[in-house]
Amino acid sequence: MDLKELANANPDHWSKATAIRALTLDAVAAANSGHSGMPMGMADVATVLFEKHLKFDASAPNWPDRDRFILSAGHGSMLLYSLLHLVGDAQFPLEEIKNFRQMGARTAGHPENFLADAIETTTGPLGQGIANSVGFAMAEEMQRAQYGRKVVDHYTYVIAGDGCLMEGVSQEAITLAGRHKLGKLIVMWDNNNITIDGTVELSDRTDQVARFKSAGWQVIEIDGHNPDEIDAALTQAKKGSKPTMIACKTHIALGHAAQDTSKGHGALTDPAQLQAAKAAYGWTTGPFEIPADVKAAWEAIGKRGAAEHADWQARMETISNAKRAQFERAYALEAPKKLSATIKAFKKQMSESAPKLATRASSEKVLEVINPIMPETVGGSADLTGSNNTKTGDLGVFDVDNRKGRYVYWGIREHGMASAMNGMVLHGGMRPYGGTFMCFTDYARPAMRLSALMQVPTVYVMTHDSIGLGEDGPTHQPVEHLAISRATPNTYVFRPADTIETAEAWEIALTSKTTPSVLSLTRQGLPTVRTEHKNKNLTAQGAYVLSEATGKRQVILIATGSEVEVALKARDVLEAEGIGTRVVSMPCMELFAEQDEAYRRRVLPAGSAVRIGIEAAVRQGWDQWLLGERGRAGKADFVGMDRFGASAPAEELFDKFGITADNVVAKAKALL
Repeated sequence: MDLKELANANPDHWSKATAIRALTLDAVAAANSGHSGMPMGMADVATVLFEKHLKFDASAPNWPDRDRFILSAGHGSMLLYSLLHLVGDAQFPLEEIKNFRQMGARTAGHPENFLADAIETTTGPLGQGIANSVGFAMAEEMQRAQYGRKVVDHYTYVIAGDGCLMEGVSQEAITLAGRHKLGKLIVMWDNNNITIDGTVELSDRTDQVARFKSAGWQVIEIDGHNPDEIDAALTQAKKGSKPTMIACKTHIALGHAAQDTSKGHGALTDPAQLQAAKAAYGWTTGPFEIPADVKAAWEAIGKRGAAEHADWQARMETISNAKRAQFERAYALEAPKKLSATIKAFKKQMSESAPKLATRASSEKVLEVINPIMPETVGGSADLTGSNNTKTGDLGVFDVDNRKGRYVYWGIREHGMASAMNGMVLHGGMRPYGGTFMCFTDYARPAMRLSALMQVPTVYVMTHDSIGLGEDGPTHQPVEHLAISRATPNTYVFRPADTIETAEAWEIALTSKTTPSVLSLTRQGLPTVRTEHKNKNLTAQGAYVLSEATGKRQVILIATGSEVEVALKARDVLEAEGIGTRVVSMPCMELFAEQDEAYRRRVLPAGSAVRIGIEAAVRQGWDQWLLGERGRAGKADFVGMDRFGASAPAEELFDKFGITADNVVAKAKALL
């Protein structure tokens, strides 16, 4: 690769792209860690994208109709940080670049969406960005159909590397995008043939061009260092009705001694090699110094979108007040004012009629009253619509010929579904929820973790929540999954006991702005345990006294979900024998932990009363409430699972594993 030839062919472009490479080398060297090679290799592609195609306003990085730029290859974060500094984003002064990977800096090792407005999503786990992008593109299609092209009309651009395309979630993402003809999704593949271990051929021989074409994508192959080819490819990509993959043949760590090697992937910190690379670029300024004319040219690019932003604001003034208010409310993640009253009325009706329902069916009933008043909700299921009960009659199905549809058939793509739902929330203006079996949180786990890390309120409807699903057996019966979900920071895990708690859980999930929710719902029917109507959302307290002891309190039974019924039956037996027993329903441990200590002590008072936890799952996570928050050793036990389940009818399974009122009574008496 003749760098002088590249520089001479287009000196203006070369100087802009070289600024990215120089800042990357300097920042990684200062941090003594990071990934230099990808930003150096993709600097040409990024420069053309930002200069000639990306619709953005550096002074307003999160205006709703901007184009979205997703760096799926998040290890190359200095590409993004360099761009944001160069275009004049106020959140990325030079000091942020100098503090790359340091405590408190916005320039974290991998892009983190909550640290800066212009970072669209958190990437680093490879494949997540390209999977997020499908949700971004679907959200754009849905909102354009809902509000019109003059309000919503933008593209989603992605830079993905070889590693992103090796990850299995990429297959889920690209086949879904091709199926739905997401023509405003453009992926630029950094085709440098290098991974950490060596060349791609060490582990893969996939023909990526053929792969994308087979999935229904338009594919364009270019020299990723030729600005004219890059420009032409992006122009062509925007004309097609299919999603586009641009295969950009590049050299990792371009111009460095480590070019085209696995060493070039990582931190290039050798001072002599760094200076040699800069010399090869014709870059003569000192560390972190950008020539004034180059910085000015980049800042002009950053201002280019201001006029389009102003035009969009003017167009927003021409739509109806009601539609504009709805748009702004949804983007602010504000629930409609009528949601609270709707939930209260629904709870009153259910308390009075006291149906016996599986909580998956309860969830469907709640959605039937929520979806009509929240046009931003988008439902879906990973090929389990009839089992998850996630589709309501008013939604319509999202498809190529019905962009107004609000229900997505995700197919058998739990990971892709969860990642795309995150993308929808991050895009703005959407409240997606998606279903699968609780056991298959395993397949969605990486994206569920990122929901929590990114602080986005994605809702996971996880049905068939225990051995209660019955004959499908231990492969489908979750026992450890509640514990795993509860162990994830910034996650609300709801296991409602009846239709009332299910409604309350949905209200919390759809009013949360920064915390995802997992709704763990039963297959088997459960009685209504909340027959006295209360306007207050008791589930929001995490746990509450459902049934009080009639005499001296000697036993406290704490249960969730289907086991609240077991606790109530055990209480009846104990009370009949003169043993005062309180039943505490604990639909959300995380919310209970957030309550003040005084409330927690009222629900679970210190003292000599026996405590027994009851849940058809493993014990992990329960000891905080059984032994006391201060580690009080004492009279406590747990009724639940300590092994995998079995294939049999649900009632037989609960009896087999001792999750019964009789066993609870026996344990309570043994501890007294």
